[in-house]
Amino acid sequence: MNDQLLSQRARAQAVRDSINARRKEYLKGDLLKADVNPDPFAQFATWFAEVSATDLIEPNAMALATADADGKPSVRIVLLKGFDERGFVFYTNYGSRKGQELAANPNAGLAFFWDVLERQVRITGRVEKTSYAESNAYFNRRPKASRLGAMASKQSSVVEKRSDLSDRLATLTDAYATADAIDVPDYWGGYRVVPEEIEFWQGRPSRLHDRLSYQKQADGSWQLLRLAP
Repeated sequence: MNDQLLSQRARAQAVRDSINARRKEYLKGDLLKADVNPDPFAQFATWFAEVSATDLIEPNAMALATADADGKPSVRIVLLKGFDERGFVFYTNYGSRKGQELAANPNAGLAFFWDVLERQVRITGRVEKTSYAESNAYFNRRPKASRLGAMASKQSSVVEKRSDLSDRLATLTDAYATADAIDVPDYWGGYRVVPEEIEFWQGRPSRLHDRLSYQKQADGSWQLLRLAP
C-alpha cells in the first residue's frame, strides 16, 4: 500500500472521528405552549420573520421528502416561495423526479433547519398543484434568464453534454429576445403542501429539546401537543 493511499485513509478516519466527537449545547431559548400562537401558520410567520432578520443566507431553503408508488424515498433542498392558511408552496418542473413521485404518491414532508436560532420546523401533508394562474404569475415574476433556464432544462433527464443545455438556452434566448411576458410552460408550475401536521422544534440543553406539534383535526381545527425529544 503506497503512502498516498495511507494518507487518504488516515484523513478519512480523522473526519469520521471528528463527526463522532461533535457536540453542541443548545442554549438560545425554549418553546412553551403558553407562548405560541394557536394558529400554526401565524406561528410559522413569526418564526420566519425572526430567522429572516438574521444573516442566514437562505432561510426559505427546505428539505422536501417524497416517495414513489413503492414507497422508495428521496429528498432534496427546494425553496419555499409562499405560504398561507392553504399550505406551503414551491415550484418545479412537473416532469422532474419529485414531480413524477408526487404524481404517484401525493404526500410529502418538508423540513426547515435554522441553526442560527437553533430551530427546526417539520411539515407533513398532502400535495396539490397550484392553479395555472398562480403558477403563471410567479413564473413571470422571475428574472427572464431564470424563466428561460427552466424552459431549457428537462429536469432530472440524462444530459449527454453540458453544452446541450447552454445550446438550448441560447436558442430560447434568441426566440424570446423581444418578449417580456412568457406563458408558463405546461410542464412547469407550483405545488402546495397542505399540512396535516406542523411541528416546531427548539433546541435546549441536555438534549431536552422542545417539540410542539400542531395536528389537524377532522373539523379543521388544530390540536397542539408536546412531544418528547
